[in-house]
Amino acid sequence: MSVRVAVLASGSGTNLQAILDHFTSLHGRAPGRVVLVVSDRQDAGALDRARRAGVEAIHVPATRSHAELGALLSEHQIDVVALAGYLRLIPADVTRAFHGRIVNVHPALLPKFGGSGMYGMKVHEAVLASGAKESGATVHFVDDQYDRGAIIAQAKVPVRADDTPSALAKRVLEEEHKLYPKVVAALCAGTVTLNKDGTVSGWQN
Repeated sequence: MSVRVAVLASGSGTNLQAILDHFTSLHGRAPGRVVLVVSDRQDAGALDRARRAGVEAIHVPATRSHAELGALLSEHQIDVVALAGYLRLIPADVTRAFHGRIVNVHPALLPKFGGSGMYGMKVHEAVLASGAKESGATVHFVDDQYDRGAIIAQAKVPVRADDTPSALAKRVLEEEHKLYPKVVAALCAGTVTLNKDGTVSGWQN
């Protein structure tokens, strides 16, 4: 049986789509299957993408998400959770229950440019303001703090002299779409693991 995956998203869901497309491209050999998409926003494009793909899509308002998220994941027998632009802090009971089985993609090279309030275009604006010569995407395990979990993989892009936040964001997102589905698939296959000492095994950048 394939691993049951839930994707949590607040926005348009392009990383969700990348995961769906990657699993489809494996032609029946995918180690996981997206069976649930949850969003804190009723109008999130991710919910529409899920429905078009035949995946159950559920809106859980932010006022109720902390109370209901764990129960929802349990009800759907979820094995792996992938955050894809989900802007809410995951409750500690959920990160404990899914320790080593919940991941996120962040649009910068963590540990820099992460933490509370660092999302979307704010990240790219901060990168450019810092004078950094490179940026990229980071996939990491999720714990009870924003962007502090063990790093699994990174993909780098150069920061150009004439970059704007939107231009940089576009290049980083392209790397997210290539990297994140592969890491999610590896997690489902059991080839990426979080060790007891907090280190990561099984991924070669």
